[in-house]
Amino acid sequence: MAKRVAIVGVAQTRHGGAISYTIREMVYEVTFQVLLQTGLRREDLGTIISSSSDFWQGMGCSDSLHYDAAGAYLKNSPKVDEDSAMAFMYAFMRMLSGRYETALVVGVTKGSEVPPPQTLTHLYTDPFFQRPVGLEEPATAAMQANLFLARSSITEEHIAQIAVKNLGNALRNPLAHRRKKLNAEEVLASPVTAYPLRELECAPSSDGACAVLLASEDRAGKLCPQPVWVEGVAWGSDGPYLGDRDLLRGVLKKVAKKAYEMAGISDPRREISVAEVCEPYASQELLWYEELGFCGDGEAGKFFDGGTTQMTGRLPVNPSGGVLSTNPYVARGLIRIGEAALQLMGRAGEHQIPGAKRALAHSVHGLAGQFHSVVILRN
Repeated sequence: MAKRVAIVGVAQTRHGGAISYTIREMVYEVTFQVLLQTGLRREDLGTIISSSSDFWQGMGCSDSLHYDAAGAYLKNSPKVDEDSAMAFMYAFMRMLSGRYETALVVGVTKGSEVPPPQTLTHLYTDPFFQRPVGLEEPATAAMQANLFLARSSITEEHIAQIAVKNLGNALRNPLAHRRKKLNAEEVLASPVTAYPLRELECAPSSDGACAVLLASEDRAGKLCPQPVWVEGVAWGSDGPYLGDRDLLRGVLKKVAKKAYEMAGISDPRREISVAEVCEPYASQELLWYEELGFCGDGEAGKFFDGGTTQMTGRLPVNPSGGVLSTNPYVARGLIRIGEAALQLMGRAGEHQIPGAKRALAHSVHGLAGQFHSVVILRN
């Protein structure tokens, strides 16, 4: 088995509401950029893990459209559906097996060419009991937010301030889709999507692609001057029926605990320099603070008010702008990992956090945070 695995290359397209590039062109662009960064040729790649979705690409066997654009012709190249963070996990495990010295992970979504998230996530629900009720992602996130408001000290202004923070951070990220300088009053005045969530508190539907290149310990230093080591990974899922779940105390706490144990972290609030947290809805970032152990249960509002998660705080969260600014649905988990790695490489540009040593990347999938994954990285 391999001893350690590192991220040695990260590339993203410019993200937007309707990019003129085709999916093949976007995948080719990020693959070419990663190869250029590391000096590798296509022939040098060990395995290519593609992450796409038939739902979110509007075609069957969606991976077949762009496999050659990812350099996967005649390569061992499986597909991981839906969540690109899980594609990263799969590539990481393949690397640990010792069979491959390099692994390329590619995630892509063109939200402008498929139905809106409400339509597609409606199909995630049970067809006999939940689908006739009309449940879909924004509706279930609103149910979760209402419960959070009722059981904790957070307010609607706290939720709005998350949007203010993240969309403001995105002004420093030239690749972000939605970038705005706002105040809480402007956020709260935006149209209601599903009460209490407003339009500016919900992620847009974006076009975009991301590629991350992994390398073995023996190859990493030769391919990248500042490789980023994968210290801990974990993932887990709650059940599919909302009525069987506590929407405020889900599986994320257990997932984070496993990742921290693997990485040797006992106090995440102090030992993590920066976090890229998947927050399709602003209320969820506050909830994930508690589930990730950044603060105690019921303390998210007070924790946020202290400024800890701002760009200049002790633990900046989503300096890239997060999912509220950029949401290529399938690719967003890999983008969180890529952004976290760029911080540790010192390549995050204007949204760089000085002196970042250890980063957390988080991804979420399914209704009201059904499935979570956590990755801990260190330079």
